[in-house]
Amino acid sequence: MSTIYFDESIILLDVEAKTREDVLHVMGGNLAKKGLVKMSFIDAIIARETEFATGLPTTGVSVAIPHTDVEHVNQKTISVAVLKDTVEFGVMGDPDETTPVKIVFMLAMDQAHDQLALLQRLMKVFQNAAALNYLANEKSKTNIKNLLAEKLDFALEGGE
Repeated sequence: MSTIYFDESIILLDVEAKTREDVLHVMGGNLAKKGLVKMSFIDAIIARETEFATGLPTTGVSVAIPHTDVEHVNQKTISVAVLKDTVEFGVMGDPDETTPVKIVFMLAMDQAHDQLALLQRLMKVFQNAAALNYLANEKSKTNIKNLLAEKLDFALEGGE
């Protein structure tokens, strides 16, 4: 997998949102403002989340991994949001069920095969309850960035 853009500016803490659409607007809007995704990304990610839920009821802290098609992406990136309060997301593979999500990993991949590789790496993080609990409670964006860079083992591009 080639270099992924990941820095503190796309890690959002204490995000206030009432619905999953609110979360996706905030995160997608931040990526669009930075020029990492096209403006079409926000509508595309909301539409995809409606059709294919991405909530995962992991041990201790539920997560969601919204993503959409590569044509909406300018630069490969992953944004992370820790929500102030949990927000209900549909459960992956069972859209009639919901799970109270605390951490959202928004994927913006510019090649389809990279998305699968990143999802496989993320699953290892999701299976680590201690890592998820740390992410849910950590207040330093730098510490979050460093933990994920280590756990996901990818080449990073970005500053701050």
